Amino acid sequence: MSMMPNGARRALSRRHFLGHSFNGLGMIALADMLADDLKASETSGIMTPRPHQLPRKAKHCIFMFMQGGVSQIDTFDYKPQLEKYVGRQLPVLPGVSGEIAAFLKNHHAVFPTLWPFRKAGQSGRPISSLFPRISACADDLAFIFGIKVDDNNHGPATFHINTGDVFPGAASVGSWITYGLGSPNQDLPGYVVIQDPKGAPNGGPDSWSSGYLPAAYQGTPIRATGTPILYMDPPAGVDRQVMRTEFDLLKWLNQQHKSQRIDIASELDARISAYELAFRMQTKAPEVVDLSTESAATRELYGLDGQSTATFGRQCLLARRLVERGVRFTMLTHGGPGTGRWDDHGDTRARMPRHAAEVDQPVAALLQDLKQRGLLGETLVVWASEMGRTPFLSGGGEYEKLGRDHNQYGLVMWMAGGDVKGGSSVGETDEFGIAALDRTIHARDVHATILNLMGLDSERLTYVQSDVSRRLTTETGADVLTEIIA
Repeated sequence: MSMMPNGARRALSRRHFLGHSFNGLGMIALADMLADDLKASETSGIMTPRPHQLPRKAKHCIFMFMQGGVSQIDTFDYKPQLEKYVGRQLPVLPGVSGEIAAFLKNHHAVFPTLWPFRKAGQSGRPISSLFPRISACADDLAFIFGIKVDDNNHGPATFHINTGDVFPGAASVGSWITYGLGSPNQDLPGYVVIQDPKGAPNGGPDSWSSGYLPAAYQGTPIRATGTPILYMDPPAGVDRQVMRTEFDLLKWLNQQHKSQRIDIASELDARISAYELAFRMQTKAPEVVDLSTESAATRELYGLDGQSTATFGRQCLLARRLVERGVRFTMLTHGGPGTGRWDDHGDTRARMPRHAAEVDQPVAALLQDLKQRGLLGETLVVWASEMGRTPFLSGGGEYEKLGRDHNQYGLVMWMAGGDVKGGSSVGETDEFGIAALDRTIHARDVHATILNLMGLDSERLTYVQSDVSRRLTTETGADVLTEIIA
């Protein structure tokens, strides 16, 4: 830099500066979160918005992940026939294998839902009475019934729904979408994750990993309270001008270092870009989580002052604010460790109402708020979990305290916004709600549909890694669920 004496230039090494700068190791850690080893061709304008491959309205996606395996029997998949089988054992069913087949062969007792379903909206969609506010949005929702995932355990099933693979290391849905479309906001990450403060999903960050895609496309966790992003706050007494001067000097040092290390030029280009984003985020990210400008009516809408609704209500409100600021993909997680998750092997009678009460008002508020602001048409909203549950009891002890087992064949998801056909549905489970009745809908079909609704073609959205062409929907391909697209 021209302001530096020649002697100082010679004496100041890149390593020395990094060790003694105001930014220090904290900012290095943040830069590592934002970008890593990128190819040279991908470092220039890596988040520049790119055109849709398909004519679709949605520009943003909010993906709500209910960790633990939401019971479809008690939420959205109405099975009145179960009343006829209370306490009885079900027959062995075709089309299921593994743990579910073993459950059906072993002694079990049918356990219908404890909460009545009511028809909602003009579509007449039966929805559990546990969700009165979501029910009021029924005509905006499109349901997918009987989704199959490839594993009956939480970790692999969580990876499957979020990345298309049962093993960690694959790229997540959000990473694929930001890879395909870039981001309209260059001052915030294109892919943001807002976790339940109680804990992360099974597998943790692998659920929002960029996998084999460039690391700039991975999810960046933002905390709903306090410092939004760890390591982002400048040290006390250091103003923005000092920070800008320091970043400029760091950029100059990196460029000098790059001129001598052609072998890692692309990695250094990526790191320079990451530091620039980190600097811009120091101003933008705190403003996103500052809800003081929101009206009292908005706080009431999302339940921010309610004991059960405040936490997820804040997450949902932050998701709306991120959409307003152009963030491409926002992932919300709900459910902490132990009984905080939807993993109700025991005491379904007590736990299901608690889970539902935490999300019903905030989710409905998000849909209503987006709609009122004219944003639902350009925002795809997805409700997901990693699996469904069985219609029969699990556990031991008192009947009143029993719960449900895992069911990899019965997952229910719904979508709203963008080009989603509100009030529609696709797929159907058998009379017991265990597995698809006729047509099996695989998780990759859901992924292909999400990409389609975001204007991306799952066949054309590819990434070449070590001469292997990768896709979110795997090499086998997938079917877009056109029944729920307007």
